Amino acid sequence: MSPHIRMPFPYETTHEDLRIPLADGTMLYARVWRPLTDEPVPALLEYLPHRLTDGTAPRDFQRHPWYAGHGYASVRVDVRGHGNSEGLPADAYAATELADGVEVVHWLAARPWCDGKVGMFGLSWGGCNSLRIAALAPEPLKAIVTVCATDDRYDNDAHYTGGSVLAVEMHARAATLLAHAARPPDPRYAGDAWEDMWLRRLEALEPFLHTWLAHQTRDDFWRQGGIREDYGTIGAAVLAVGGWHDPHRDTVLRLVERLPADRVRGLIGPWSAQYPDRGLPGPAIGFLQETLRWWDHWLKDAPTDVLEEPLLRAYVTDSHPPATAHGTLPGRWVGEPAWPSPNITNVTYALQGTPVVVRSPMHTGVDAGRFFPVGNEADLPPDQREEDARSACFEFAVGEETWVLGRPRVRLRLTSEVSRGQVVARLCDVAPDGSSTLVTRGVLNLSARLGRDRAVPWEPGATRDVAFPLNGIGYAFPAGHRIRLAVSSAYWPWVWPQAESGAGFTLDPAGSFLEVPVRARGGSAGAGDGLGEPEPAEPLGANQPVTLDEPRPERLVVRDVAKGEWRLEVDPRYGGTRVYPDGLECTEDALETYTIREADPLSARTRSDWSIRLHRPDLTWDTTVRTRSELTCDAEDFVAVNEVMCTAGGEVVFHRTWEKRIPRTAG
Repeated sequence: MSPHIRMPFPYETTHEDLRIPLADGTMLYARVWRPLTDEPVPALLEYLPHRLTDGTAPRDFQRHPWYAGHGYASVRVDVRGHGNSEGLPADAYAATELADGVEVVHWLAARPWCDGKVGMFGLSWGGCNSLRIAALAPEPLKAIVTVCATDDRYDNDAHYTGGSVLAVEMHARAATLLAHAARPPDPRYAGDAWEDMWLRRLEALEPFLHTWLAHQTRDDFWRQGGIREDYGTIGAAVLAVGGWHDPHRDTVLRLVERLPADRVRGLIGPWSAQYPDRGLPGPAIGFLQETLRWWDHWLKDAPTDVLEEPLLRAYVTDSHPPATAHGTLPGRWVGEPAWPSPNITNVTYALQGTPVVVRSPMHTGVDAGRFFPVGNEADLPPDQREEDARSACFEFAVGEETWVLGRPRVRLRLTSEVSRGQVVARLCDVAPDGSSTLVTRGVLNLSARLGRDRAVPWEPGATRDVAFPLNGIGYAFPAGHRIRLAVSSAYWPWVWPQAESGAGFTLDPAGSFLEVPVRARGGSAGAGDGLGEPEPAEPLGANQPVTLDEPRPERLVVRDVAKGEWRLEVDPRYGGTRVYPDGLECTEDALETYTIREADPLSARTRSDWSIRLHRPDLTWDTTVRTRSELTCDAEDFVAVNEVMCTAGGEVVFHRTWEKRIPRTAG
């Protein structure tokens, strides 16, 4: 019998686990929370691979019961090949995954407890699936809420940036997905079939890194399942949500610009890649209540006035000292009636001075912070003064408080003596005491200057003007501060260096400029009214046992002075040990290492080590997954080595090593 959850909600609720059949016979594992009512209700779907019975269970129990208590059937489904769903794992957002999602939408709409209307929501992967399935336009899908998601798989996700290989995130993400895909189904939910399901999954594994590096320009592989080529395919209403510390926030700006104003709204806060009711950094908001207004309007035809809100609500953060974590950032909400907004004027700052050689040490970027911040203590960039010293800097005095909202842009006149290289631009807020706070940044692979869909080598010795945007931001520069534009030729470990990156380039300020979208001060009183305070459901109750072990640093920089070598060690803090109410013990440990010599771009090396133990003492079930992923290079190729070893009851049941050379066509 399904357990009941009694909360101070309009409805009492119940939940159950079930299996959703697909046309090919595959069964997807699902958990459904429903209000206790005889009337059919709309369904809300969260669809992603991150294991609903353990991985996202704590988060799920604070969201889905809340929606059920407010009159919706709220459904969490694992994609095929993950968790306790049948089938084999595939690449992220694969065509099969999206087609399965469309089937799930139709299946939900046909349930007797559903009134035929479906909404989708999700964070990161779940948000991306919401967008992509909306682009396939299944008729029952009427509205989505997409949080920290990307509309561009190639240049605004975890693979490439500005046409350059995202060393820090591509490798770490691929390594993480390899370890996660190797986890076994849980016998408590999958039954005796768990081991056969697991072994078939393991035999089908292929490192994601091989595929991603085989497509170094925006080709058909990246366009598949993407929506940037045609936003018009999206039929559902879209509430697009992001944070200024999330790398995908530009998706929100593009969606509110490209989708019809009568079925899109955007919301960007100061947050990292978390749901906004977590508020890391704050202020947190009553996000569940805000989404309920969206669902009620589109799925219940209730008069919630969501379309009376500004097209885009954004948080303009006040100036603040650099720090690797923040509690609540001061600032204010502003509302824009259109995007581009009539409240914004592009202001041009011309670079001054004589030509300067930019030849940054290869370790420039060690203070970049985490590419995908989630609110940990060491996620955000520290003081940028050391990074600025490794860059060419241009400064502009701030005479009066200046609000920036949108995507700054640079146009730089460069001369390069080599055929390949990169340019990185950072915008910093320099306080009177000299501290430098990173505001935003952008990257351009010089071979991608004519478009991300091609690689065009630079003619050695040629002088060219290149232009590229920085990531969007909402930020207030105070009077008396300085806006600093810092330009470098390296940014490790965010950007994998080209073989010739050590040569750098010459930057001529004549003809070079910074363009800043300046927002008129004031004029948005009440833009943040009604966002409220967070209101989650009762937590699941998973706990983390106390340990006497001293935790290792989240981010540790080690310099070998004699070798001129820099090593960044990152503990992503994915979970440690957790004990779930159903008896599952889960222990995860990961360490990422990024190494480079300051004068040798070919010395770049990344490594990721994972260990995952899933243990049920009551079932005498004890499994481990251990992975090692490494990426190095020479002038012609990337060299990838991946290893997976899995045990059950202490015995090895799977062990495989992949070694692959991948030509450096653009990366």
